[in-house]
Amino acid sequence: MSAPPRKVLGRLSLPERTFLADALRTETVGGVLLLVAAVTALIWANVPALQSSYESVSHYHLGPAALGLDLSVEHWAADGLLAIFFFVAGIELKRELVAGDLKDPKAAALPVVAALCGMAVPALVYTLTNLTGGGSLAGWAVPTATDIAFALAVLAVIGTWLPSALRAFLLTLAVVDDLFAILIIAVFFTADIDFAALGGAALGLAVFWFLLRKGVRGWYVYVPLALVIWALMYNSGVHATIAGVAMGLMLRCSTREDEKHSPGEHIEHLVRPLSAGLAVPLFALFSAGVSVSGGAVGDVFTQPETLGVVLGLVVGKALGIFGGTWLTARFTRASLSDDLAWADVFAVATLAGIGFTVSLLIGELAFADDATLTDEVKAAVLLGSLIAATLATVLLKLRNAEYRRLYEAEERDEDQSGIPDIYEEDDPAYHLRMAAIHERKAAEHRRIAELKSAERLAEVTGGAGEEDGRRA
Repeated sequence: MSAPPRKVLGRLSLPERTFLADALRTETVGGVLLLVAAVTALIWANVPALQSSYESVSHYHLGPAALGLDLSVEHWAADGLLAIFFFVAGIELKRELVAGDLKDPKAAALPVVAALCGMAVPALVYTLTNLTGGGSLAGWAVPTATDIAFALAVLAVIGTWLPSALRAFLLTLAVVDDLFAILIIAVFFTADIDFAALGGAALGLAVFWFLLRKGVRGWYVYVPLALVIWALMYNSGVHATIAGVAMGLMLRCSTREDEKHSPGEHIEHLVRPLSAGLAVPLFALFSAGVSVSGGAVGDVFTQPETLGVVLGLVVGKALGIFGGTWLTARFTRASLSDDLAWADVFAVATLAGIGFTVSLLIGELAFADDATLTDEVKAAVLLGSLIAATLATVLLKLRNAEYRRLYEAEERDEDQSGIPDIYEEDDPAYHLRMAAIHERKAAEHRRIAELKSAERLAEVTGGAGEEDGRRA
């Protein structure tokens, strides 16, 4: 007998749903802070009275020069704080590989194919735009990244009742997206390599792995070691955020019999607020401060490099992710969940066009030798992300009533067990609890019916007695 078709974007398991809710809660708050930081940076960099102070703070240098770490504040935010963001991304990826959707190759096919298409098509759109317009091909990777925190912040702001399956798809997609973005940074944006420093970083990672396997605990051991690994990786010429990813991937994310949460999940729970609430917003504060005058915005649509970024984010991301998802469903035994429509997938694919954090980082790396073009590409990233967010908001709002119905069905807990009813439909105890609830309600309705009948009979009897008295 052949296996039944697998539903794409179907209902999540209860553990996955619980984990997703916890993760999205932090990411959504972090996304709102990211929005605030981006707006603050734009105001700070564009108000004439404040502009010079923004430049002064961004380019202020600090750090030990003897260790090769005399960096500007902007540089510390991009290379230092973002390592925390990529550390969390590494843990997320490891968890998905050992306990999440990516553990099952059949289930992993959808987000992997969607993410790959969602990176390849924007890169192709950028390349074609610049080949046609005679622009630089150096920025082909800029529109390939998705910013999950910013995307979830948009969802929080528009107040959509997006089902957990679509949110999980967006989160898993972003995790895979982050992995390939990391590979792009490591392979294409590493120039001269200092093999002595790289060897030292590799040795530090080996020590990190050994201590983890021996069960050594204590932040006072791992934090100094992580800083040494990061510094060596930075001096090697490989982008320092790679160190964060590598350490995140080394953490154990599977639980043992005596554990409620794995070490990876525990550390992620501790570090995620630092990443979403401090590291990423500070990076945005010192990276999003670009000139956005009317002329600058108009120039975005006239230069091939900036136009390629906008089209890549808005058109390439939507077509790539939607196309990858549709192809997966078309050529495998998978089919879309009965509760969703392909319009929902397209809306989420459009939302993935918000490519803020990693796109800004890649833009800085791609055009490091041209400060003017770097700022113009940053403006293109901001504008493209804004357009994608606006389009996704419109598309999601059109289906908001249906999303609300699905959300309420997922959240209903009539037996008050603390577990949504849809996850207990196969549990006999749930039906016994519901039977008891309905029996109590039935008994209460019978009591009320008897009471009302008695009151009505009394009214009729009393009325008849008064009428007989008047006749007498």
